[in-house]
Amino acid sequence: MGLHLRNRIIWTFNHGLHCSVRFSGRYETLLWFTKTSQYTFNLDSVRIPSKYPGKTHFRPGPKYGLPSGNPLGKNPGDVWELMAHEWEVGLWSIPNVKANHPEKTIHPCQFPIELVERCVLALTNEDDWVLDPFSGVGSAMLAAVRHNRRAMGCEREPAYVAEAKHRMELLFSGQLPYRPLGKPVYQPTGREKVSQIPQRYYQGEQ
Repeated sequence: MGLHLRNRIIWTFNHGLHCSVRFSGRYETLLWFTKTSQYTFNLDSVRIPSKYPGKTHFRPGPKYGLPSGNPLGKNPGDVWELMAHEWEVGLWSIPNVKANHPEKTIHPCQFPIELVERCVLALTNEDDWVLDPFSGVGSAMLAAVRHNRRAMGCEREPAYVAEAKHRMELLFSGQLPYRPLGKPVYQPTGREKVSQIPQRYYQGEQ
């Protein structure tokens, strides 16, 4: 159809459906296509801190001793992984929406607003239109409106449409349950009861 594939982005996460007859799925693929060679890419809006922000050019020449990286941070790359200290290691932490996620609704396979926000910030400008042809409970539209874009969506399930409208009302009233962009993902310390192996799992226990 004349579209150009710019990136194949991998979003990985550690929680999801546990399978018994195959490996459990722990990633989704995002394909970024453009219609022409002229397109929007706001890298500065989604940069992450460099691993070595104080690194300088070491080869003799006019840049010797000057910072070698961008002062705003580095390009986050095309693998968006779930890690505890994303702003230190340079990977994006975006957990999927499960039972204890603040954004969880009636939709069985809901995507987090945060995932779409990264795309909205990087690939559109303010007042641009964002279209989600399979909008579900409106996460993509919420991400767009949160960042001063205009949005439209298509959905055939009346219950999901009603939920999307309700969430949009909550957004405008400042009451939308939302996981903040870039919030570190909680990692168990090992002291929690649920992160310890139950005694009855040990062999030989009566």
